[in-house]
Amino acid sequence: MGIVQDVKDHGLGGLDHNFITGKVEDLINWSRSRSSWPASFGLACCAIEMMATGAAHYDISRFGMEVFRASPRQADIMIVAGRVSQKMAPVLRQVYDQMMEPKWVISMGVCASSGGMFNNYAIVQGVDQIVPVDVYAPGCPPTPETLIHAIETLHGLIETGEITRRRRQTGVGANVHVTEIPATPASVPVLLAVR
Repeated sequence: MGIVQDVKDHGLGGLDHNFITGKVEDLINWSRSRSSWPASFGLACCAIEMMATGAAHYDISRFGMEVFRASPRQADIMIVAGRVSQKMAPVLRQVYDQMMEPKWVISMGVCASSGGMFNNYAIVQGVDQIVPVDVYAPGCPPTPETLIHAIETLHGLIETGEITRRRRQTGVGANVHVTEIPATPASVPVLLAVR
């Protein structure tokens, strides 16, 4: 009787939100977070770990990220994997500018995040100097588990809608740093005929 009373007094606002009474903005953010397509921008050894994340063992298609898009016009998440040279920086910015709105960036690895061990004139000391970074995935190279953790963190930020509002107001990324997740230990080989 309480639910009927709440609906009678407050209209549909008295009901818990579901797909009928949810806000359109919430439904759009929910669908964006579950159907994002990454534009791969693999530049160094981190790209191997990014490719492993898309392979059968980790399978990021279960997160709605079916395939890496070669065309930036079909992608909304850029994963920058590896060190960015000064010559590659304008290309990175051009690919970012060609992506559809709203768009997000994951900086994968210590080289993309801060230049890593390459502290010289040829390497950009952090991809955030070129594009607004939303999530930083640490490691050298980061494990596929770390990249999946970064993707899930970004999906959570997209679903709340807070990241889109912040981007509109400030023009910068969310600057969320995730923790590195170590690789799962490899299976122990079985020794046959040991004496």
